Amino acid sequence: MENEKQEIAVIGGGAAGFFAAITCAENFPGHVVTIYEKGNKLLSKVRVSGGGRCNVTHACFDIKQLVGYYPRGEKQLINAFSRFGPADTVKWFEERGVELTTEDDGRMFPVTNRSETIVNCFLLEAERLKVRIVTGAELIALSKREEKFELIFQSGTHVTADKILIAAGGHPKSEHLQWLRETGHELVSSVPSLFTFNIPGNKITGLMGVSVSPVALKIEGTKMQSEGPLLITHWGMSGPAVLKMSSVAARLLAEKNYEFKLVVSWLMNDHADDLYNEISSLKNESSSKLMHAQCPFDLPKRLWNFMLQKAGIAETLRWADLSKEQMKKLTETLIHDGYDVRGKTTFKDEFVTCGGVSLNDVDFRTMESKKCKGIYFAGEVLDVDALTGGFNFQAAWTTGYLAGSNIGQ
Repeated sequence: MENEKQEIAVIGGGAAGFFAAITCAENFPGHVVTIYEKGNKLLSKVRVSGGGRCNVTHACFDIKQLVGYYPRGEKQLINAFSRFGPADTVKWFEERGVELTTEDDGRMFPVTNRSETIVNCFLLEAERLKVRIVTGAELIALSKREEKFELIFQSGTHVTADKILIAAGGHPKSEHLQWLRETGHELVSSVPSLFTFNIPGNKITGLMGVSVSPVALKIEGTKMQSEGPLLITHWGMSGPAVLKMSSVAARLLAEKNYEFKLVVSWLMNDHADDLYNEISSLKNESSSKLMHAQCPFDLPKRLWNFMLQKAGIAETLRWADLSKEQMKKLTETLIHDGYDVRGKTTFKDEFVTCGGVSLNDVDFRTMESKKCKGIYFAGEVLDVDALTGGFNFQAAWTTGYLAGSNIGQ
C-alpha cells in the first residue's frame, strides 16, 4: 500500500499535528495529508508559548539528561530522542530559514523573538507540501471498517481515511476524547501539570515581585521535592521551582485537591546545626548592628525583614541582643518555612496536562497504536509531559516526526 495514494487524516492543528503532517507530506509526496482542527485558530499554543516568543526547545543534547525533564514518558522517550532530539530540531528549523538562539538557562527561541516566525514556518511548509487544512472540524466519532477509517465531525461531515494521526493535544477533561476510548485505547485521567500555588491570606504575598534563587521546596508528608528560582506573586508563589514541583507532583496534588503544606528552604540548607552556628557567629561579629539593617545571607532585603518578623524579631533588635530561642526560631524559619497552599493558578493559554493515551498502548518506535493498526499518536494527547523550558515542544516535534515518518508506509 506504500506506493498507492493514501488519505492521511491528522486530528489537531497544533505543534505536533503540523510537525507530523509536514513530515508525512515530505516523506510520502503521493499521499493526501489533511489536518483537521476543531477550533478556528491554528497553532494556538505555539503563538502564546514563551510570552509570545515561542520556546522551541532546550539546549540539552545529552539524552540521558534530557529524559530526566519528563516526569511521565522518560523511559519511552530515550529511543525516540536518539532518532530526533533537540539537535535535530535546531537543524530542521535552520534548513527552513529559522535560526534559533540559546538563553543562559538553556531555553531556545527564534532569533526574531517572535512566535509568528515559527507559525509562519509551519504554514509555509504545509502550503509548499500541499497539506490540506480544515478548521472548525471537531471529531466526535471514529471507527474502522475493513481497511478504512470513518470519521464523523460535529458538523455532521463524514470523512474516510486510510490512516489516522491523532495529535489532539491535552485536555483537562478526558471525556473530550471519548471517541478515542471507544477505539479500545486506555486513557489516563488528565490533571494539570504546570501551575502556580495560591496562598490566600498569607502576608508573604505583600512581597510580590521578589524572586529568590535558588530555593528548595518540599511537600510536607511526602518525598516530593524540587529546587530552583522562586517568584513571590500577589496570589502566592510561582517561578521554575514551583512549576517543577507542580509537574513532578501533578497527580499527588490533584488527589489532595491542591490543599497541602509547602515547605520552603530559602537558603538551600537543610542542616539546622550549621545555620544555627552561622547565626551565632554573626551575633558576635555584628553585635552592635541592627538585624533589620542588612541581610547577611544572599536574600532580598524585603524577604530578610519578613523572615525576621516571622521569627518574632523586632526591627530595633541588635544582633547582640538575639536570644537562643530567637536564634532557633530564625534558623527554622529560614530553612523550614511552611505555607498552606489552597488552590492553583493555571496559565490558561499554555496549560499542560498530565494524562492522555496510555503509553502501554503505543509503539514508540513508530508511534503506531498497539490496539488499532493504522492509528498513530503525537504530542500531548499522549500521557507524556515535561517541565517548563521547551521540553514539551521537543516531545511534540519528536513524536510528530516519528509518526509522520512511519504513517505513510
